[in-house]
This record gives sequence, C-alpha cells and structure tokens, in this order.
Amino acid sequence: RMVANNFADWRLAIDGLVHAPLSLSLAEIRQLPARTQITRHDCVEGWSAIGGWTGTALGPLLKAAGLLPQARFVVFHCADRLGSADPSDQYYESIDLVDAFHPQTILAYALNGQALPVGHGAPLRLRVERQLGYKQAKFVMRVEAVDSLARFGKGRGGYWPDRGYEWYAGI
Repeated sequence: RMVANNFADWRLAIDGLVHAPLSLSLAEIRQLPARTQITRHDCVEGWSAIGGWTGTALGPLLKAAGLLPQARFVVFHCADRLGSADPSDQYYESIDLVDAFHPQTILAYALNGQALPVGHGAPLRLRVERQLGYKQAKFVMRVEAVDSLARFGKGRGGYWPDRGYEWYAGI
C-alpha cells in the first residue's frame, strides 16, 4: 500500500525518551539538510558493494526531539517481518548514542542519486557506516530513544543479535 501511493502516507516517528516526539513525512525529511556519502557496505556474509547514499543525519533529528538524559540507545523499528506473521520476527535494530551522533550516521532516502528502491529499504533506511551491513536497518518506521535494550526481542538489541550475531558489528 505504501509503495503504491509513493509513500505519501508514510511517516517516521521519533519518540521514546524525548521531550518533543516528532512525526515526519518523507517529503519533510527530504527538505532537511542532507549529505551524500560514498561508502562501502560490508556484509557479514563476505560480500561488499560501494554506493552513494543520501539522507539526513540522525543526530540533529534526535537533538530536535530533545533526548532525555537517561537515553542511552536508539532502537529502529522496521516495517518488515521477514516473511512471518510472528511478532517476534519483527525486524528491529539498535545503536548507542555514540554511533547515533556520528556524522556519517544518516537516515538514507536515496541511493546513487535515485530514490531509494524498495529492495534497498525504501522509503528510509539507516546507514551507520562504522558497522557491518546487518546493522543498516531497512524500512525504518520509528526511531525510539531508550535507556535499555532489555524489553526488545530477546534483549540483545536487534533481530540478528537475538539470533547470535554480535550487537556491535564494528568494521
């Protein structure tokens, strides 16, 4: 449905431990200051690819929402369930505030000068360039500031960490 109407009804929520929760349309996000970065995506499976990602930095969005002092992580809630109706298969990922405020951490809406394709996570995906590909959450719907990762999934901070991968996947 969202693809059929070109994401006109899609909104990104930024909430949790913030003073002023945000709800932004894709058009509003595209109007924010943006950066384009050409980076290599490294997959844990051994392949890599270079792409030009365009999006808005995550840090200023978190500042605009007004993080509360107890916030330690941000959790990315995604639209995909990886082919399952089981709520435990809802894809999510998290990073700490150090990575969230890194200048190369962006919410990308374009790849190689074109609107982000659905196969690459449209309408919005996380690019956290200091970590492996499984940390680059696709189909982001909500960014939640939290003090602990214990209440999400199996408490390990992400869909893949819940299944045995490392939470911090630094490269």
